[in-house]
Amino acid sequence: MAVVPVRRLALLGGGFSTDDDGLLDDWVLGHARAPRPKVCFVPTASGDAPAYLERFLAAFRSRDCEPGVLPLFRRELDDDALRTLLLSQDVVYVGGGNTANLLAVWRVHGVDRLLREAYDRGTLLCGISAGANCWAEGSHTDSFGPLTFLPDGLGLLSGSVCPHYDTEPGRRSSYRAAVATGALAPGWALEDGVGALFTDGLLTEAVSRTPRAHLYRVEPDGERGAKERALPCRLLAEGR
Repeated sequence: MAVVPVRRLALLGGGFSTDDDGLLDDWVLGHARAPRPKVCFVPTASGDAPAYLERFLAAFRSRDCEPGVLPLFRRELDDDALRTLLLSQDVVYVGGGNTANLLAVWRVHGVDRLLREAYDRGTLLCGISAGANCWAEGSHTDSFGPLTFLPDGLGLLSGSVCPHYDTEPGRRSSYRAAVATGALAPGWALEDGVGALFTDGLLTEAVSRTPRAHLYRVEPDGERGAKERALPCRLLAEGR
């Protein structure tokens, strides 16, 4: 009888691009299916910014993994090679930037379909900011300038996602308003420093690199608008 792979994705409120301690990135690698995982960084949301690529490689070359990068703005792989690359990864790590642009570029190149296939085969999908937004049905974003809702995503995670819940002015009130009016489905709000792991669509672990950071479940609350519920997060420790 064939074994059905476990489908997992992680939403990150930090990582190599914002933190020096590496706790969230180590946590991600700890959930990879291989002891020395292949990790592919996808920096589409930043327009494949060279400095972002180099920062990823510098951070992950020192870890027990095989890091690589998938640029799409100067794509070099044909369709078969692109599929082979993505389906061979143990972790796909998506960077921050513009969520709307990321989704549009992925769809043009067929990356959206390949990531869904990789997910169904057991590749751990993860990312920060736009790289967290993209997995849900909808998200809260500044892709169009002002903060707004984007009822569009890959739909691998039910509901919506809001990053930077505690650090960007207006995020909390704007996201709550979008959920209250139904512009966005109920969802998950991440403060910076949090990691949330979903297994087959269900939250199975929440962690934080600082005692102050939280993950919230945000839902409509009738005439009172929206309600948020802070969820317990396990504190990650240095040197673990």
